[in-house]
Amino acid sequence: MSNSPFTNPNPDDEVLSNALCYARWDNYPVSQGHLLVVPYREFADYFDATPDEKAALWALVDEARRYLDDLYNPDGYNIGINVGEAAGQTVAHMHVHVMSRYRNDVPGTAGVVPAFIACEVMSAILRNLSPHLQ
Repeated sequence: MSNSPFTNPNPDDEVLSNALCYARWDNYPVSQGHLLVVPYREFADYFDATPDEKAALWALVDEARRYLDDLYNPDGYNIGINVGEAAGQTVAHMHVHVMSRYRNDVPGTAGVVPAFIACEVMSAILRNLSPHLQ
């Protein structure tokens, strides 16, 4: 039995999908319009994805961008994948972050790497605090 919150998704949680993966809202969004693109097959490491899964993931990332452009009209995007605990991966089910970004939404994070690290650190802090806040 899997511990992954991404395995066997509720169809109501699927914002977009194709044959091999789906997009859902992040439970700890960094900004309005933070989606996760997740393969249906459970595996931890992006580099373990099949060529077909990689193609399906990136096709859905492109579709997610069009969807978010229409919905929120963001100023930019961060696209990111954490591979391994040392890189900040907290769920051992591979997923791609598609984060809408807006001018001055996170001060002092000019550039993909600082912004993505800041976003992931904040998400980890929120996940750790959430059981104590209920």
